Amino acid sequence: MTSADPVSLPSDDAPILPDWPVSTQIDLADEAASDALAHRLSVVLEPGDTLLLSGALGAGKTHIARALIRSWMGNPDEPVASPTFTLVQTYASDRGEIWHADLYRLSDPQELVELGLDDAFGASLCLIEWPDRIAPDWPRACLLHLKRQDDDTRRATLMVAPGVKMAPRLAKAFAE
Repeated sequence: MTSADPVSLPSDDAPILPDWPVSTQIDLADEAASDALAHRLSVVLEPGDTLLLSGALGAGKTHIARALIRSWMGNPDEPVASPTFTLVQTYASDRGEIWHADLYRLSDPQELVELGLDDAFGASLCLIEWPDRIAPDWPRACLLHLKRQDDDTRRATLMVAPGVKMAPRLAKAFAE
């Protein structure tokens, strides 16, 4: 994990973000646009990649994670439970294992070790909701920040930790 000074956000958004450069942004008009982005991301993500999902309650983090997992698994009806209470859900597929974590209820970053998430970094595709709970010890990753707009659309912003090799693949998914 790497440390970076957190960036403060307004109270109606995620509490903090890493001080990583913005790679690209896209506006998502509706759920279908969110699903399409999740599909494009699932195509370019690989085992060992970590995608952090940030945003306020209702911004669409879990929606993107579910759509991405279903696309990765090749099954649009794949049951994808929210890990809000279990903290982590895992999925096995021919492409590799996915770890979907929701850190909202995390009380201490040391719990990541207890959950086994540290071991999953670098080996599995990791989707992490509420990554601000482990700040400032951000994993080397890309962060997808979702912000609900006044017209109920979403703005998806991709931020990239320095030196992360998956960044060009994710930027391509945003450009399509």
